[in-house]
Amino acid sequence: MIMSRIEAPPEDGTAATGGLVGRLLAGLPAEAVLTDPDITAAYAHDMASFCPAGVPAAVVLPRTVEQVQHVMRTATELRVPVVPQGARTGLSGAANASDGCIVLSLTKMDRILEINPVDRIAVVEPGVINATLSRAVGEQGLYYPPDPSSWEMCTIGGNIGTASGGLCCVKYGVTAEYVLGLDVVLADGRLMSTGRRTAKGVAGYDLTRLFVGSEGSLGIVVRAVLALRPKPPEQLVLAAEFASAAEACDAICRIMAAGHVPSLLELMDRTTVKAVNDLTHMGLPETTEALLLAAFDTPDPAADLAAVGELCEAAGATQVVPADDAAESEMLLQARRLSLTALEAVRGVTMIDDVCVPRSRLGDLIEGVERIAEKHGLTIGVVAHAGDGNTHPTVCFDPQDTDESRRARASFEEIMALGLELGGTITGEHGVGVLKKEWMAREIGPVGMEMQRAVKHAFDPLGILNPGKLF
Repeated sequence: MIMSRIEAPPEDGTAATGGLVGRLLAGLPAEAVLTDPDITAAYAHDMASFCPAGVPAAVVLPRTVEQVQHVMRTATELRVPVVPQGARTGLSGAANASDGCIVLSLTKMDRILEINPVDRIAVVEPGVINATLSRAVGEQGLYYPPDPSSWEMCTIGGNIGTASGGLCCVKYGVTAEYVLGLDVVLADGRLMSTGRRTAKGVAGYDLTRLFVGSEGSLGIVVRAVLALRPKPPEQLVLAAEFASAAEACDAICRIMAAGHVPSLLELMDRTTVKAVNDLTHMGLPETTEALLLAAFDTPDPAADLAAVGELCEAAGATQVVPADDAAESEMLLQARRLSLTALEAVRGVTMIDDVCVPRSRLGDLIEGVERIAEKHGLTIGVVAHAGDGNTHPTVCFDPQDTDESRRARASFEEIMALGLELGGTITGEHGVGVLKKEWMAREIGPVGMEMQRAVKHAFDPLGILNPGKLF
């Protein structure tokens, strides 16, 4: 439906080749417009498996808001689709090119414009790397909490587009809770500001929140006002081993029910622990069926870890090991951060699911994934932001094996169905993109989809912004 609203380019193809490029160059420096197919091919897709990608007509790397506006005016006049991109670390195909599109890469707009310790805000361009911002505000005693696993590579604009999460969500929340205001270039090139710089503000509809998670389908974010927090104390981490995933999930429920607020609560299953050991030789306990990591950044983290350790033991933990210092804590966290890389090494390629369920159903999901893996004869490791129920069942497969690839895709679909059956959602932080758009319709329902399309049409009546994504 979105693609059908894009008028076809002239039959001679000038809009998709020389005519388009000439119009772009009228308002952009030559180095900002890439047309060499060997170069533009690198911008065709993100990191998701099983997501088709087209061939872009051009890749544009603007450095200013005015240049972004010129691109969108040109695209509107010529009816050319535009696919916004950040660092392409996404896992849903949301940044994949469509045939004949303009890929609009925002990575060159990478300035931190302001850090204000009094108002506790940062003002940034979309191409700023998450880790770069985190370190910059940390030098001023501040903290930007959202920390996706790809934080050393991913951009703030991409985090906003996909509503990214991270390891600290259980205490600090996701990207959406830190975006106060945005400057957005609309499909026709107009510039709109949303939100505020103040701690409070309820003037009109919350358009800022609407853009967070919209995957570039409503407008191009060119500036963001982000909320900051005071920098917390150094966190300490505890590792607890369990003889079953059910016992580990019971411990998670006990921790949350007791009112604890860990800064991190992560789960790795047996398959994941083995994969990390095989890759890194870290010496993690491969006899465990589930490894739970809990962290606190409170004034007295050792006392909090002791209390959580008792709850883990009551749930059946076979061993509880609190870290003595920051270095040991970081070693344990490094094992968790390397989980997805390690699982990819098992068979060469992975499909990373992103199902989120109520915490009370986490054990049911993990047991269900085990059954699905056995049914299809596949290796599926589960890592989870256990404190908020967001799981990443990761299907390992050989892409050269046609039958194994088919079974991988089937298992992926069954995991999403299981998540919905347990009262969850098909995506907690990776987004819909191409990979899950059919499942989005199942989750939201026909009336919800009608309203989603109405919002899309209001902002992008020609359907040129990231067509084919979400629905």
